[in-house]
Amino acid sequence: MAGRLYLVPTPIGNLGDISQRIADTLASVDFIAAEDTRVSLKLLNHLGLKKPMLSYYRHNTESGGQAVLGRLLAGESCALVTDAGTPAVSDPGEDLVRLCAQNGVEVVAIPGPCALITALSVSGLPTGRFTFEGFLAMNKKNRRVHLEELRQERRTMIFYEAPHKLTATLSDLAEVFGTQRRISLCRELTKLHEEVRRTTLGEAVAWYEENPPRGEFVLVVEGTGQQEEERPTLEQALEQVDRLRQEGLSLKDAARQVAKQTGLPKNELYGRSLELRE
Repeated sequence: MAGRLYLVPTPIGNLGDISQRIADTLASVDFIAAEDTRVSLKLLNHLGLKKPMLSYYRHNTESGGQAVLGRLLAGESCALVTDAGTPAVSDPGEDLVRLCAQNGVEVVAIPGPCALITALSVSGLPTGRFTFEGFLAMNKKNRRVHLEELRQERRTMIFYEAPHKLTATLSDLAEVFGTQRRISLCRELTKLHEEVRRTTLGEAVAWYEENPPRGEFVLVVEGTGQQEEERPTLEQALEQVDRLRQEGLSLKDAARQVAKQTGLPKNELYGRSLELRE
């Protein structure tokens, strides 16, 4: 008879978030499949447990998955853990769950820490309907394509982001959704320096240009709504560009300033203004 795969959440920063059921499950399984065995070893040491471990991470999902499946089919039980949070959510564990389902292995999910739900609950933005978008692409073109697909999204949107990509991501969010769109930036959740900054995309861009970001972020972004409906028309924005030109700004600077204020594409404002001048 095949064993069971347990999806075991691990703390996203505070070891006090380990539930009794999480501890009991880790103690009861035959082995642990870990994203990083060094990180998981610290957790096991905290709990006073010793368990055989094998690596299962993004770059070995095929070989690692087969290794876990073989032991499960032989009757052993396994706990799948990530470095932090819930396995299989924006995580290669989803491939292992699919593999187990295809081979008739029971999968049991243990409730526990999850950064996206923690951030959503504290964001101050609507929580009734939301969409989780995970990590945006490193490549700017691919990132913009993803965001353009969400331009008319009415649900609250949740993203994960690393500090070295934050400023670029915020700039793209502001250009696509507009500078007045509300955002909650949840940093280092459950950790010593936890911070929730509730602001607008325009203000967030300005803040992090002056204050280099540190720590891991969950971004909770308001869906399209009243503020989107109040966005100026292209004709109104072009009039703003013309007024700034009359005040002495170059066309390039005027288009950039109005784009930041309205959320309309800078290149479109520049190009249309140029056509009107000619």
